[in-house]
Amino acid sequence: MPYFRATSWPAWLAAALLPLASAHAASASYRYDTVHSQIVFSISHDGYSRPFGRLHIAGGWLRFDPGDWSSAATELDIDLGSLDMGDAAWNAAVCKPALLDCSRNRYAHFTSTSVERRDDHHGVIHGQLSLRGISRPVSIPFTFNRAGPTIYGLHDVAGFSATAMLDRDAFGMTGFAGSIGHQVSVWLEIEAIRGDPPSPKPGKQP
Repeated sequence: MPYFRATSWPAWLAAALLPLASAHAASASYRYDTVHSQIVFSISHDGYSRPFGRLHIAGGWLRFDPGDWSSAATELDIDLGSLDMGDAAWNAAVCKPALLDCSRNRYAHFTSTSVERRDDHHGVIHGQLSLRGISRPVSIPFTFNRAGPTIYGLHDVAGFSATAMLDRDAFGMTGFAGSIGHQVSVWLEIEAIRGDPPSPKPGKQP
């Protein structure tokens, strides 16, 4: 029966744990690039059209290894006060308490709970979305576009595209039930910069 002398077991243990340590180290940390990341949504307006609005990511972090998604995780904050419907009066109407309630709940927050990998470039991220003080589970199909240095070599970037469908009633946005649709289509185009510290969690709007 094989045995290990007391003087040799640390080396054996280190050799056994090295692959695990290397795998963990490969999962890099990123912060969201708030300039090159965008969220666009669309909802029915009286059945005549589905106009678009845009929101900005306020900050957040991502942990991701392109070769092993098992440890992937993220948190991000969405600035509802950044709402842009293309018209100031329309922005104000959508920010009222019956809809986004931007003044009392300035930020929406998403925290992942798991990532389901479908193939090398497609998956589903599962998590909790908190919006207007209400938290609901959501699952978001996404595409991992690529990871690597920018054209000028200034940063290493990971890029993703995602789509989701949200029920506004589930988050307490029940106003204008007869004129505004209840299913909101959401598109996310995301870039994250490797190695930078995550943005601080935004405070509440004064």
